Amino acid sequence: MQQTIEVTIDEQGNVRLLEPIQLSEPRRAVVTILTDEQGSLETALLSEAVLAEDWNRAVEDTAWSYLQHEQLS
Repeated sequence: MQQTIEVTIDEQGNVRLLEPIQLSEPRRAVVTILTDEQGSLETALLSEAVLAEDWNRAVEDTAWSYLQHEQLS
């Protein structure tokens, strides 16, 4: 089973887990270093689910339906 955990890495490359984990035996891991821009991308992706609740309503489909008809013509 794969597990994703968040860590921080300091300037010397020391990795610090942000939450404790329990492993039954030593495991390999892959570390992806994120840029500062990743924070805004992550926020946008997390916001999408919340906004989808509002966007995916019948009243929204009705309000924007005239644009869909123009694309089909």
